[in-house]
Amino acid sequence: MLPSNTLPNPAILARPRRRRSPMTLGAAFGLVLALVGGGAWLATRTPIVNLGNEQQLSDSGLLQAWKDGAVIVMIRHAERCDAAPGPCLAEPDGITVAGSQAAQRVGQGLHELGLNGADLLSSPKLRTRQTAHFILGQALASADWLGTCDPQFPAEAMAHKRPGHNLVLVTHNGCIDHFARQQHVPGGERASGYASALFVSLDGSGKARILGRLNEPDWQRVLASSGR
Repeated sequence: MLPSNTLPNPAILARPRRRRSPMTLGAAFGLVLALVGGGAWLATRTPIVNLGNEQQLSDSGLLQAWKDGAVIVMIRHAERCDAAPGPCLAEPDGITVAGSQAAQRVGQGLHELGLNGADLLSSPKLRTRQTAHFILGQALASADWLGTCDPQFPAEAMAHKRPGHNLVLVTHNGCIDHFARQQHVPGGERASGYASALFVSLDGSGKARILGRLNEPDWQRVLASSGR
């Protein structure tokens, strides 16, 4: 027989097992649902690829899609005169001198891609018309929907895309945001820098796919490295 001081305490043996609180189980179940739901939400998000990265440019399929005339490119106007300290090109609601130079560099990049057969349109606002002039060396036809930037912008852009012809749109951050929003791009990735370009391809059924964004400083470098 064991000494009495080694016997288990009857009070401990009699202690009932602790039951999990229904509130605790409910909270855990809710956490699981939240995690699953969060994963599904993330799966629907469309990140914008940085085409300034040579590998991502190659993987995006942009160069082939451009050859096929299957691309819409939305270019934000260059640096605004009324929002920058540099000298203005002309009127305060236009672009800066530095902005005009940036637009010329974008234009050189677009010409490297090739503009034969491309359709070219600009917002009627002065800053976009000036940007378009320095990008393309000519005045462009303008369209009000490129300056209104309402939720109908994505439908308008796709309606103006002709099969086999790339479409170049010089527009505003708000318009580009509407297109990116429709494609489920997260809010933190939708903002476009001055003179940056968002490239979108359309397949044979008219379904849009964002290929990526090319910022103004990267045009010449990446196109040169890709053999353009």
